[in-house]
Amino acid sequence: MNDLVQTVVEWSRANLGLSAEHLADLFLTVVAWGMLALARFVVHHLVDRRVEDVQRRYALNKTSNYVLGIIFFVSTMMIWFGGLTGWSAYLGLVSAGLAIALQDPLVNLVGWIFISVRKPFAVGDRIEIGRHRGDVIDQRLFQFSLVEIGNWVDADQSTGRIIHIPNGKVFRETTANYTAGFKFIWEEIAVMVTFESDWERAKRILLEIAQRHTVIQDDEASKEVRRASRRYMIFFEHLTPIVWTRVADSGIVLTMRYICEPRRRRSTATGVWEDILRAFSQEDGIDFAYPTMRHYDNRREGKPGAGGVEGPQSEVSQAPEQ
Repeated sequence: MNDLVQTVVEWSRANLGLSAEHLADLFLTVVAWGMLALARFVVHHLVDRRVEDVQRRYALNKTSNYVLGIIFFVSTMMIWFGGLTGWSAYLGLVSAGLAIALQDPLVNLVGWIFISVRKPFAVGDRIEIGRHRGDVIDQRLFQFSLVEIGNWVDADQSTGRIIHIPNGKVFRETTANYTAGFKFIWEEIAVMVTFESDWERAKRILLEIAQRHTVIQDDEASKEVRRASRRYMIFFEHLTPIVWTRVADSGIVLTMRYICEPRRRRSTATGVWEDILRAFSQEDGIDFAYPTMRHYDNRREGKPGAGGVEGPQSEVSQAPEQ
């Protein structure tokens, strides 16, 4: 055995330029890497078998990868540089050059630390950062990934594309989170009826429809509202559905406002519009308004107090009796 080791040492010195000490360090590094791979396999196997929740399983696997990676890095540095004193001095010499040469990767690494600690979003959240919107599906040291929504696809539906965004973007772009803290959003649907319609009846119908489709009726939604109020200094004046009224050029605009789940925004709006179409089709006094042109004669159609008359006045002459 000793002869074999001596032969390997002499061959590596002659052909690779590695001394016996360096060869031993290389061997220990390979052993450390093998132990890391084995530990990673065991941890992932246990997590996959015992954790059923997909999001929790993903987070545990990711955390174990980072922890094992840090252990491997520290072990390797101690093997090659002989403890903290040796390799800390080496790192001090190269840190200045790395800070300039690897500016963007370092910013992305700091961005990963910020995302992990401050948690502006997590895997599974729906976010908008800059001009990109989507669901977060992965988070790594230098970038995170989204399944894109919107863009050329109408509403908040998925395009099927995966977008990889550098972590440093969190320092340069505004980030909006659809689901963190308060897991619901407000949706508004504007319905325009003609001036001649019974707008008060239409408003009552729209309010009934909004009350059927709002998620605030669910107990879990109510708990989420209270939980968000404790975590953030936010106050919601109206949580129940409401219908606002305003006058436009072509008619009276009734705007429905209700709470829905971010990922069900389009399907909820579809259900609301279908209920509106069915309800208005049964009402003789309500009609949708749209841009039209009409001639308005105030003298014939206007109110008497506004310069009009009650109706056309005509004199009917009768022939004298014979």
